[in-house]
Amino acid sequence: MNSWTLLRREHSPGRMGLQDTALTLRGRPCRVTRAMRLDGKGAVITGGAAGIGFAYARRFIAEGARVAIGDVVDPEAAAATLGQPDRVLAQRADVADPAALRALAHATVARFQRIDVLVNNAAVFATLRPQRFDEIPEAEWARVMAVNVTGVWNAVRAVVPTMRAQGSGRIVNVASAIVAKGTALLLHYVTSKGAVVAVTRALARELGPSGITVNAVAPGLILSDTVQANPAITEFQADAVMRARSLKRDAFPEDVEGAVMFLASDESAFMSGQTLIVDGGSVFSTL
Repeated sequence: MNSWTLLRREHSPGRMGLQDTALTLRGRPCRVTRAMRLDGKGAVITGGAAGIGFAYARRFIAEGARVAIGDVVDPEAAAATLGQPDRVLAQRADVADPAALRALAHATVARFQRIDVLVNNAAVFATLRPQRFDEIPEAEWARVMAVNVTGVWNAVRAVVPTMRAQGSGRIVNVASAIVAKGTALLLHYVTSKGAVVAVTRALARELGPSGITVNAVAPGLILSDTVQANPAITEFQADAVMRARSLKRDAFPEDVEGAVMFLASDESAFMSGQTLIVDGGSVFSTL
């Protein structure tokens, strides 16, 4: 049989939404209806105004979610570019400030009535420069820990009461494949992301009985716009990074957003406490 049979599914409350995708079949345009995996879900993405966090926000919108973007910089302009003002909330929030995250969570519930997904993406990385561990300024060490580690704790504390009341939720923490490598000259960053993996495992145990899954994604070096703006990071061990990869090419935000999408959706409903490495086949480990 050389033709396609297209199955149509009616939308009903509680089921994934439907989205038409344009295709060409035998030279004629047609439309295939596919499920939107986050239809009607409310999501909070920290650090979502730029870089890879913005890519997550864009993908979530495409998959039907209503998205609250929190960022230490004003996220209004970034949110406007998504072109979905009825499904996007933009609010300035420093994840190191628990009050700011509580305010973001409250605003999200007020606007979207629920929080189904939290993506703990905010982190200090793109502005760092490699240096010996004993030359890292104390203030820089403290800021990395406050954002990369304490920020995860603050965000989870802010959204979990809503998730518990709903009886479900997906928490996706952003770790890094650098943890498995133990890369030198970035001790504060490596340490912070190792803590994210540990937090993921412990929270999975604690929140599982409430119907909340907690997983992590561990990207390799992703050339987002913010990372590319810092040659000290993009050029650091660049040859070694490429040699270690099974897939010999640079990585961009779209290379990791699918893994985050999977962990945020019901497709990963029986996974918790896991860390998915997305680094072009450099590290073969579950961390």
